[in-house]
Amino acid sequence: MEPRLDYYTASPEALKAVLTLEAAIFELSVERPLLELVRLRVSQVNNCAFCADMHAMEARRAGETERRLFAVSVWRESPFFTARERAALEWCEAVTLLSESRVPEAVFLHAREQFSERELVDLTVAIGAINCWNRLAVSFRQLPPP
Repeated sequence: MEPRLDYYTASPEALKAVLTLEAAIFELSVERPLLELVRLRVSQVNNCAFCADMHAMEARRAGETERRLFAVSVWRESPFFTARERAALEWCEAVTLLSESRVPEAVFLHAREQFSERELVDLTVAIGAINCWNRLAVSFRQLPPP
């Protein structure tokens, strides 16, 4: 599979906007290790090899264990995640699969048990941002480095 185009050079203005959003995410209220797990899971759901690779590596560099990273795709069946992490993973899947899930009330209530209103908004913005990156990378076939 060959990349279709370099979206960074094709539209620097659009990428500048996405990069500005990306920079702001790490200033929000949700802890970075959790954001990396969420970004990894969203990328898996979206079949984005480039972003899944990147966020697995970022999480590993930040101290995440390989065992937990391997289990992200099966988090429901895994004992390795906290209640807060489970709520975030459930939320990110529902928000990512919006047309299928319509974000059920039970998922929202579960997330609200673990996150303040601000944190839940911030988490949702982070989910929206990684979905944007996934759509760019998948659409234009950006590949992970060898």
